[in-house]
Amino acid sequence: MAPPSSSSVNHLSQPCIYGDFVSSYAERKSRFMKWLGKLFKSGSGRGGARRYPQYLGDENMVWHAPARSVDDRSRSDKEKEELDRAIALSLAEEDLRRQNGSRWRADDENVDRELNDSLNAPSYPPHQPTQSYPRGGNRVCSGCNREIGYGNYLGCMGAFFHPECFCCRACRYPIQEYEFSLSGKDPYHQSCFKELTHPKCEVCHQFIPTNGAGLIEYRCHPFWSQKYCPSHEHDNTARCCSCERLESWKTTYISLGDGRSSCLECMESAIMDTGDCQPLYHAIRDYYEGMNMKLDQQIPMLLVERQALNEAIVGEKNGHHHMPETRGLCLSEEQTVSSVHRRPRLGGHRLVGMKTQPQKLTRKCEVTAILVLYGLPRLLTGAILAHELMHGWLRLKGYRNLTTEVEEGICQLLSHMWLESEVMPANRSAPSTSAASSSSTSSKKGGTSEVEKKLGEFFMHQIANDASPTYGGGFRAANAAVNKYGLRRTLDHIRYTGLFPS
Repeated sequence: MAPPSSSSVNHLSQPCIYGDFVSSYAERKSRFMKWLGKLFKSGSGRGGARRYPQYLGDENMVWHAPARSVDDRSRSDKEKEELDRAIALSLAEEDLRRQNGSRWRADDENVDRELNDSLNAPSYPPHQPTQSYPRGGNRVCSGCNREIGYGNYLGCMGAFFHPECFCCRACRYPIQEYEFSLSGKDPYHQSCFKELTHPKCEVCHQFIPTNGAGLIEYRCHPFWSQKYCPSHEHDNTARCCSCERLESWKTTYISLGDGRSSCLECMESAIMDTGDCQPLYHAIRDYYEGMNMKLDQQIPMLLVERQALNEAIVGEKNGHHHMPETRGLCLSEEQTVSSVHRRPRLGGHRLVGMKTQPQKLTRKCEVTAILVLYGLPRLLTGAILAHELMHGWLRLKGYRNLTTEVEEGICQLLSHMWLESEVMPANRSAPSTSAASSSSTSSKKGGTSEVEKKLGEFFMHQIANDASPTYGGGFRAANAAVNKYGLRRTLDHIRYTGLFPS
């Protein structure tokens, strides 16, 4: 660029612009602002021509040069414009420094650029460009695998995410909180993580509270894995008399009217009166006959309420009874027992309309009758019948003076064997006679459902894991002997020694 001529410099350096004649900073600022106002009033037309103010002597005197294109302007005019810009830049920079003092120092390059842009701006409104942002430096979102172009992003776990892509693993909604939970590399809302990991009570359906030590303490059923608050063991929450599960607050158990309650699953196959139980009773007798253990005597069988069973236990001189709940009894004494003669009907959440009938039992042999609680599922009723029938078979066959562990143990084994034939018939060979093989059809009433099979597995689990030395210990000893020597040799050994073969 050629240097400006001396005549041009003198012309634009009149004392009315700057110099000693300017008495104060305020006056210089006022004149400079007026000069800028006049400068921006003269804009260019649409054809690309621009009009620039030119100062002559007095600051209030301004005239407009004829409009002409930029290319047609003389070299002198161009040099004058460049000098005008330089003077304006210098004056503006000096004003900014005086205003801010030592506390604020503007970037020289930014000030020059902004003033230069303002001086060269056209008078008409320019086109507003699309706002853009610098790109994210090859950052790839770990959520959608697309590049993070502009805007906000998150950096977490050594990766980057769009805010809408940083989602909870459980609910799939974006995590917007400042705190979140992490499992491995998976983020979760804190509430979602608590739902997944903090155990909930299956009775009250609330989060199980912590104990005094700050630990989560709960109870869990060993078979059903039902988790519940320890308080429900003492707050009168109903427990099913058959499967032992606690009543959930979202369901209602059926009251059997004698202090017992039953869940809906157990009620599906419950046997309610003596007449309904007869086919099952005969099927189990056939099962015994199929193992060459026929009962020669016709032993009466009655379904009774809890109170009637407890009264019969008091009147029985001999025998060992399973505690805390006895659900079956093989009578050897003459008694009058009130049996359930007509099944009750369901009225709301309780049974109504039950009809009982007293029945006098006379002793015609070593066994007077077999009593079983009413309202139990079919498989549990059958397991009790199988147990009590074994007591009757031992008495009728002359097995005397057996210890309670041996007698109850072998009876529990027969109960377990019958359940196994019903629930898992392929795991144990069925009895050889046609009468015994027909038991599976005569007692199932159309087959065993999956719910009933699960109940049967639970009843088998109860027998195998009973903590009682008499019932649990006796069963395990009997099972070991039968597995080693077979049922027939084990029974013969018991007859002669009163003990299981070792």
